[in-house]
Amino acid sequence: MSNQVTLNKDKDPEISIQANDFSLADEVALLEKENLTDGAVVTFTGRVRNRNNGNVVTTLTLEHYPGMTEKSLAKIILQAKERWDIGRVKVIHRIGELSIGDQIVFVGVTSEHRQDAFAANEFIMDYLKVKAPFWKKEKITNAGQTSENWLAAKTTDTDKADLWS
Repeated sequence: MSNQVTLNKDKDPEISIQANDFSLADEVALLEKENLTDGAVVTFTGRVRNRNNGNVVTTLTLEHYPGMTEKSLAKIILQAKERWDIGRVKVIHRIGELSIGDQIVFVGVTSEHRQDAFAANEFIMDYLKVKAPFWKKEKITNAGQTSENWLAAKTTDTDKADLWS
C-alpha cells in the first residue's frame, strides 16, 4: 500500500474538522450501519476538563491549519489501516471556543476482532495528539486572576506516540 495520501475532493467521510458538536450515538450508528463483517466497534471521546496543571480552566479554544490538518489525519488513518486489520474509521475534531464538558474529539474504529480495533483506536489518538496541526489555548483562573495561554505538546504525549515506532 502506498504512503501517498489522497483526500476526496469534496470531503473525506472518515475525517471531520468542525465547530459544531457531534452525537456519539449517531457516529456509532454510522460505524455499525450495514456493517455485517466487523464484530468490534471501539470509540474514544475526549472532552474539555475543568483543571489542567493545577489551574482552573474556564474555556478551551482550538485552532488548526485547514488542508494540512485533514492531510495529517488521513495519513494517520492510512498508517493504522496498514498496521491493523480494521474496517471503518471516523475521526472528528472540533475547533473554536469550547466550554467545560464539551466534546473535543471522537475516534471510532471497527474491525472483525477487538484487538485490532483497540490498538488502531489508541494509535490514531496518540498520533493525532502530536502529529496533527491543532493549537490549544486555555482560559484559566489561578488565585483569582484570569489569563490565557497556549498549550505546548506534552512530553508524555510525544513519548506515548514514539512507542508505536
